[in-house]
Amino acid sequence: MMLKPSTPASVPSGLFRVPLAVAASFTVLTIGTAVGFGLPLRDPDGFLGPSYVRLPAILALMVLADVAPRTLLRRPSVRTMHRVAAIEFHRRWPVSRLVVTAMGLLTFYLAYVSYRNMKSFLPFVRDRVADPLLQTSDRWLTGGHHPGDVLQQILGTGVSAHVLSSVYVSYLIFVPMSVAAALVWSRQLSQGAWYVAALSFNWILGAASYYAIPSLGPIFVERTHFTDLPRTAVTDLGESLYRSRVRVLADPHATQSVHGIAAFASLHVSVVFTAALVAHLIRLPVVLRAILWTYLLLTALATVYFGWHYLVDVIAGFALGALATWLAWQATRPRRLLRDLPVVEETKVPA
Repeated sequence: MMLKPSTPASVPSGLFRVPLAVAASFTVLTIGTAVGFGLPLRDPDGFLGPSYVRLPAILALMVLADVAPRTLLRRPSVRTMHRVAAIEFHRRWPVSRLVVTAMGLLTFYLAYVSYRNMKSFLPFVRDRVADPLLQTSDRWLTGGHHPGDVLQQILGTGVSAHVLSSVYVSYLIFVPMSVAAALVWSRQLSQGAWYVAALSFNWILGAASYYAIPSLGPIFVERTHFTDLPRTAVTDLGESLYRSRVRVLADPHATQSVHGIAAFASLHVSVVFTAALVAHLIRLPVVLRAILWTYLLLTALATVYFGWHYLVDVIAGFALGALATWLAWQATRPRRLLRDLPVVEETKVPA
């Protein structure tokens, strides 16, 4: 069997140098805030195991998901399976690429965990909310109407509620899956790095926007406008977030929960917009781009339909996503970094 592995002789090691430094600085700020206000630091996904175990496990699963199908496509015999797998692993994952991918995963993780903690600190650092101002902006933008009511009247409160709910909660899966896809399957690693850095900057800018204009969102201050909606996964998510808020406000040291309610700006919108924008700029297949733009539209509708965000939160989400994408481009400079991976000589695998 003859394999022609196109191994990256040199992967650009500086892809995540700036993003990782920024994420680490944000982590230092988060730790300083925790110490300054006497608040505990939490691992928001700690129920999945400690991070020093979880992160290497995620990286290992990403590599396995990449190597295993490629190995099987070679149709090796049982006797040569391990040799073909080893060649595929070395072809796809030289040490340099493993290091860069691990740096990307660490950058994303530091930014995300710090973001979740800063969001949890919000009611203790900025205890006054700006919901009345944002409510006024909603009425002004819609000519005196409530945006949630308008969308519910146009779209109805039956099947559309369940469809939009599925779209909204799918974000929880979309984010980690898109990060894995960017780091593992990007044709040009610099493009994947651009996307992962952009998501990391979304978390940082998002936390800044929460502190700039602290707010809860329509569903938590104007519940009467959403009583006609059926029970969906979004309902369960909202109740879970509210219970966590109550526990954290009662005693942040007595719970492992994190406070997770903040409206301005919409990170759902900013992150999905970033994904659609990067996909458009790097010219991914037209079908994929169309799916992402449609997903963005439905996500933006869902945030207002269910009362998670005010209209201005959605607008700010677009601006934040665009800024994060531009900053990440400046930080990774994908056009200036190594792109295509050179082809090396054939490797012979004994039959």
